[in-house]
Amino acid sequence: MTTFDDTSAVAARGPAARRSSVRVLLVPLILAMMLSQLDNMIVATALPTVTAELGGLEHVSWVVTAYTLATAASTPLWGRLGDTRGRKGVLLTAITVFLIGSALSGAAQSMGQLIGFRALQGLGAGGLMAGVMATVAELVPPRERGRYQGMISAAMAIAMIGGPLAGGAVTDHLGWRWAFYLNLPLGLLALTMIWLLLRLPERRSTARLDHLGAALLMTGITAAVLLTTWGGTRYAWDSAPTLALGATAGAALWAFIRRQHRTAHPIMPPHMFRVRNFTLMSVIGFLTGFVLFGTLLFLPLYQQAVQGASATNSGLLLLPMLAAMIATSLAAGRTATVSGRYKMFPVAGGALLTAGTWLLSRMDTTTSRPTAALYMAVLGAGLGFLTQIVTVVAQNSVEAHDLGAASAAITLFRTLGSCLGVAVMGTLFNREVQRVMAERAPGRPALDNAQLDAAGLARLEPALHEAYRHATAAGTHAAFVLSALAGMAVCAAALLVREVALRRTAQPTGRPARPQPDGSR
Repeated sequence: MTTFDDTSAVAARGPAARRSSVRVLLVPLILAMMLSQLDNMIVATALPTVTAELGGLEHVSWVVTAYTLATAASTPLWGRLGDTRGRKGVLLTAITVFLIGSALSGAAQSMGQLIGFRALQGLGAGGLMAGVMATVAELVPPRERGRYQGMISAAMAIAMIGGPLAGGAVTDHLGWRWAFYLNLPLGLLALTMIWLLLRLPERRSTARLDHLGAALLMTGITAAVLLTTWGGTRYAWDSAPTLALGATAGAALWAFIRRQHRTAHPIMPPHMFRVRNFTLMSVIGFLTGFVLFGTLLFLPLYQQAVQGASATNSGLLLLPMLAAMIATSLAAGRTATVSGRYKMFPVAGGALLTAGTWLLSRMDTTTSRPTAALYMAVLGAGLGFLTQIVTVVAQNSVEAHDLGAASAAITLFRTLGSCLGVAVMGTLFNREVQRVMAERAPGRPALDNAQLDAAGLARLEPALHEAYRHATAAGTHAAFVLSALAGMAVCAAALLVREVALRRTAQPTGRPARPQPDGSR
């Protein structure tokens, strides 16, 4: 059986042997990271069935929110623990926590129990993505990371779009509890393979976890996620609860930043952000999450309300975006591995992201499905160029003992971007829908777009149905115009990236080379 004795042994092998070894380990690593992404997508599809059995409809949003909150708040802590305590043990612990949360969620007997267990599950999920990315970074040199992280990004794209389809099938044929129970055999397989195959050097660091910094960070992230989740939906943006959340988030994050500059053992080392390329990758990661998850929310709405697709077919109609995303992600990773150059990819990704979202903003009630598919493919190509190269460049810009913190930071910024994107685009969408409905169907009761599937729309009287089609098209137009502006910001950030060739050798842990202010070594 092949094992990985330590990073220097892996790096010392020939390229062919090293690739073969890493590919063996890539299977459980991808499986571990897919669990966190796939689970949330599957559960979202199962929620109507969950509420029918457990009740608590007024609290159902917390099933997703609790998971997202715990994931975002814990990610930086997991990353720093991996840097100071060793990747393997921390990753195995994160998987174990995730599996315990999955088992308890499947056995939940009330909505309150399910929300609590989902928070535990999210706590484990926070360590999966950052842990996997940092482990790959420690196993292979930056020059070859693009190849493997391209594969990981392709798997994540499949999870994001295939999750709702899998969720519907599992819920219909096995019951909603299996949306959680299915994690157990997959997670145990990943856990066993990583335990047996991965051998990384243990670390005995004297650094203590900054508990005050951790508390401030978790408070700030929690308030920020709740602000973007509730703002404009449960509470008006200018309401007292929203303003209080904004003030709490701002104060806690400001205090956290001050703390990181003063403590000897920061959770998110400030010196990482003095490196231009790392800071730019953090911005690009945030904007990519902003566009990606907003798109995944509003494209199915457009396809169902305007083009008349069913819920299942709307998921299948996203396949052009998925295919383009996978193709460009793999191509970018392979090209970066061969050439060691990467600036072209965030620049091209930002350009395609802008073009794709601008094209999607032009869709109306007359746009055909093939035309929409072409627009989605352009967007998917841009996302594929961005998703994995951002992590590669960020990791190449920091010291070896900061790999976990850097991976966790990129994951956190992407998560926060997705929360903000869904919230802001949702506000714009709902405002436009209400405006157009008031113009085209004055005096009619408001329609709940979250509960109007293709069958429900077909039962509306023709005039009201047509008004809602136009209103939804106007709402998606506003959301995608905002996404296009985000794409332009990605372009601007990408043009500022400094081309620093990816290293051909892995950096020995414990003997880091300090990055220069321009991102070089």
